[in-house]
Amino acid sequence: MVRRAATKEKIKLEHPPQPGVPAVEGSLSAAGKRFAIVVSRFNSFITERLFQSAYDGLLRSGAKKKDVALVRVPGAFEIPAAARMLAETKKYDAILCIGCLLRGDTAHYDVIVNEVTRGIGQSAQETGIPHAFGVLTCETLEQAIDRAGLKMGNKGFEAALAAVEMANLRDAVSRQPSAVRKGNAKASSRKRTIRS
Repeated sequence: MVRRAATKEKIKLEHPPQPGVPAVEGSLSAAGKRFAIVVSRFNSFITERLFQSAYDGLLRSGAKKKDVALVRVPGAFEIPAAARMLAETKKYDAILCIGCLLRGDTAHYDVIVNEVTRGIGQSAQETGIPHAFGVLTCETLEQAIDRAGLKMGNKGFEAALAAVEMANLRDAVSRQPSAVRKGNAKASSRKRTIRS
């Protein structure tokens, strides 16, 4: 048995460097926010675990049960359409998209993955409502189980935190003064200075 001599060296911890530019970020408080969760029934063994964890994440972040709507769709392909309908109502601060796609022996998986991803992203961009991507795209059932709470955390919970943060970021950005107005104000004050 090899014994290691106790070292008296102290580990020096360094703080991460402070950014040179202040960042606008969303908080992780869901208080006062409304959320919709779109859940695919296909592969429900996985999607139910993702949903439960997403719901838990919203409640732990301060959301009220009455402020969380659940919408179920047949499969992952239907998630973007439902998310878009919900976003267009402007009733929700963020939409969570929950599904599970497992690779099979055909090209069907690739087609569905691409369409679901594109549809969710397009809905978020065109409506201005944040959409959290909680759709697992896995090679095997084992990978999906791991990502639904077994070994690799729960991607539903992560999607909930992303939705909360992005809803708050949207509010923070909308409160920021416009860069155009800032630029115009500086230019007009320079003109006044020159004229004086």
